[in-house]
Amino acid sequence: MAHNARRIEIVRRIGLGEVESLLWDGNDAHGRLRVTQVGEYRYLVFGDECEQSCMYLPDPAWLEYDYTRGMLLGALLHQAPQEALFLGLGAGSLLHAAQQKLGVPSLRVLELREQVPELCRAYFQLERLHGLQVSLGAAADLIDQQLPADLVFMDLYGDEGPSAEHLNWGFLSACWQRLKPGGWLIINQWTAENGAPFAAPLLRGLFTRRYWECPVCEGNVLLWVPGPQTDAPDFDALQARVSAVQATLGYDLSRLLQGVRPAS
Repeated sequence: MAHNARRIEIVRRIGLGEVESLLWDGNDAHGRLRVTQVGEYRYLVFGDECEQSCMYLPDPAWLEYDYTRGMLLGALLHQAPQEALFLGLGAGSLLHAAQQKLGVPSLRVLELREQVPELCRAYFQLERLHGLQVSLGAAADLIDQQLPADLVFMDLYGDEGPSAEHLNWGFLSACWQRLKPGGWLIINQWTAENGAPFAAPLLRGLFTRRYWECPVCEGNVLLWVPGPQTDAPDFDALQARVSAVQATLGYDLSRLLQGVRPAS
């Protein structure tokens, strides 16, 4: 999540003459939560300014931001994922994309804030998802209880930035251990000033430099970490999968694929 870049997107839409409407406003133990709408786009906002997630209402599986597209691109490394574990729910667009575009039948979510699933049911079409299980609580407390999955998506952000789990060796290791053979851990990581992932030395040590990076325009970098008994990416095969889903997505993932690099 790149807070400033994503808030600029709302401002851009307002600048085009669209009006931002407030649909819900409240607080929980972790701070302020809001749901706003500009045109056909609905936003989940943390704090006063942090646009946490966006959904295009006519197509909940549409991914508006490059960072979510980079996460979906990483998921295409698995040929036939059956189970996906999401650390952080957001507005749920990535779950919709995983189910509608990749055909993932079983979706599990660990979500810290009790209000978020309720807002997703009320405003973000969560009821359209099948095979969905949401567990409430801190991911650090719940991760060891999770059954193995083909894909694990890590996107734990609040209004001040990434949670401490993004910098925690033990937690990151536990996420990796939740992967089935052939599985992939996909992490949405902030970037440092040099363009490398935040906490790159930790990541290099933990994953022994065996991961790939997909930088995106919001100022983040997606990490694709292969699980146990998982081969390195076959980029020709990945490009073929990108081409196969291109028409159903409505946007081009090839540009992001061209920017993928080995561990910094």
